Amino acid sequence: MDQSLLETMRVVALPTKTNFRGINLREVALFKGEYGWGEFSPFLEYGYEESAPWLMCAIEAATKPRPKLYRNSVRVNGTIPALNNPADIERIVDSFPGVQTFKVKVGDNLPEDIARLAKVRSLRPKAKLRIDVNGNWSVEEAVTNLRAIYENIGPLEYAEQPCATVEELRELKERLLVDIRIAGDEVLRKAADPFAVNLNGAIDILMLKVQPLGGIARAHTLAEHHKLPVVISSALESAVGINYGLQLAASFPEMNFDCGLGTGSLLAADIATLPIVDGEIEITDFEPEFSGYEVSPDRYEWWKNRVMKTAELLR
Repeated sequence: MDQSLLETMRVVALPTKTNFRGINLREVALFKGEYGWGEFSPFLEYGYEESAPWLMCAIEAATKPRPKLYRNSVRVNGTIPALNNPADIERIVDSFPGVQTFKVKVGDNLPEDIARLAKVRSLRPKAKLRIDVNGNWSVEEAVTNLRAIYENIGPLEYAEQPCATVEELRELKERLLVDIRIAGDEVLRKAADPFAVNLNGAIDILMLKVQPLGGIARAHTLAEHHKLPVVISSALESAVGINYGLQLAASFPEMNFDCGLGTGSLLAADIATLPIVDGEIEITDFEPEFSGYEVSPDRYEWWKNRVMKTAELLR
């Protein structure tokens, strides 16, 4: 990593509106290069090897020209964390104006999952629903739970990562008797070599996240390699990372799914505003506002060390 790029690093801590993935404060490192700001924000528990593609993406965003874009705004889905208080769910649904697709986190408790989905359905009766299990179900649990959700809620647009492994997903598709498409996320982005994963017969839709997959160019190469329909999602990034994800989504000639890039609504504060208007977010050029959000000197040094250690793997 170029020393001059490292010298531009700023690190911010952004509070979330609710606990999401166990996170109440999202720490993000940002770098500025010739082509603007890039974001490096692997979750704090990630090791250097897993963080390496995230740094590749940040360097690409800061130092490489933008791809050709086929649209200047992207339709997004709303994201509902695994909450059970109806008032909290209603508040979060209301934070996604005009959105007509909702991704609901499920996986820990089937009755609570169904109640959460039913609440979202009652609030937006015409919206498409998709669920995200984060690989938490066994095949047996996935068969039972997906059938129960289908019977109680009705059709889903898709179920994201219901089981952890390719083999489990393939078995699930063979045994699942209801018409629910399967999307793959962790099965690709957590693979040691995402090009070597055989996804045939395991998933119907490929989830692409620009940071964990190493940037826009590499995400396109993966999409071309696996030859599956794609949907773009975020990793709870700041506005800088979200804007780069929007550019990935807009760089595909066709995008047939609302993208999971509205997660800025889950933050209580951000370094820029990317409003959802009529269910879409516009791609914009902006200068981040860091005031009040920068981390303490010791946290800055922690991130600097993390970046340097990760960068050693990219040499």
